[in-house]
Amino acid sequence: MSTRVRSHAKINLGLGIGAPRPDGFHALATVYQTLEVHDVVTVTARRANETRLALTSNDGRVPTDARNTAWKMISLVLDESGVNAEVAVHIEKRLPVQGGLGAGSANAVAALVGLEVELGVLSGRADWPSRRLELAAAVGSDVPLFLIGGAVLGMDRGQEVIPLPDFEPVWCVVATPAVGVSTPQAFRDWDALCATEGLTGEASDDKLKQLSRAYASAFAGRFPQGGQRAGSSGVASVGGDLAGRQESALVRTGITSWIVNDFERVVFRQHPSLAEIKRLLAAAGTPEAALHASLSGSGSALFGLYLTRGDAEAARGRLAEAGVESLLTRTLPRGQYWSEMLLPQVG
Repeated sequence: MSTRVRSHAKINLGLGIGAPRPDGFHALATVYQTLEVHDVVTVTARRANETRLALTSNDGRVPTDARNTAWKMISLVLDESGVNAEVAVHIEKRLPVQGGLGAGSANAVAALVGLEVELGVLSGRADWPSRRLELAAAVGSDVPLFLIGGAVLGMDRGQEVIPLPDFEPVWCVVATPAVGVSTPQAFRDWDALCATEGLTGEASDDKLKQLSRAYASAFAGRFPQGGQRAGSSGVASVGGDLAGRQESALVRTGITSWIVNDFERVVFRQHPSLAEIKRLLAAAGTPEAALHASLSGSGSALFGLYLTRGDAEAARGRLAEAGVESLLTRTLPRGQYWSEMLLPQVG
């Protein structure tokens, strides 16, 4: 049997970045949010005398060796468990590669979930929930968020994650422009900006602590229990205006009036076309205006959040006229993220 796992995308509702640290990393404060749209990761595994790992994909841009996050995750888990196994992983890519949507990181967690189902490794160990977060952080800074799902506060390098109260699903349009953004270059540009503006390490720490508290405060107690059920497959499941025209609970937090992505300050300078795409998504001052529009991560993907499907479709129309491809989906709360992660098994 094989285990098929949905590997969901994420966006950054806000992203504050600190000055460069002595260890070469950057502290940050962000709110991650998972989306319905996803890749599919299929894991087939059986115990063996020695470990063999094979990885394939329908997208030639996906590395199929030890550079792949799913490969790294499975190797770490097998080493941790002391289990030898023959493992085959297939990644069916539906999400943009290197687009700021966390697709590779989500693939790693999907591979982990599939391996746990296939082999039952480590599931009975009392410290496994915390240990798997540590292993996820060793694979990549934004991998641990996919072990939580929904709305997630990310701190330090992004690997320190805390679940936030979920808000009801809203429509999301993800713009996927044919522009390549180098994350290392974006950080170098950010470092230069920090030097120009004199952002010290101490001031940076204060900024991010205040921002993290502001995120947590904005979400605390602002959302009703329950909420609407998100679909599992993006476009196919969003048949009506289920998000409604009423005011969104996300808006009631007040967060949409002040959250920003610091990367926009440097990425938009290098890629002015991305700033124009954000303007098209936002449609500020119109009846179809977004609740929030932003770059996701360092890009190149951008997103807009909308109350109704009509507003979202209007945004896609504006993007299409500008020659920009896009995806229609919705935000995905934590409960549905986990309840709909596993697809039916195949022989």
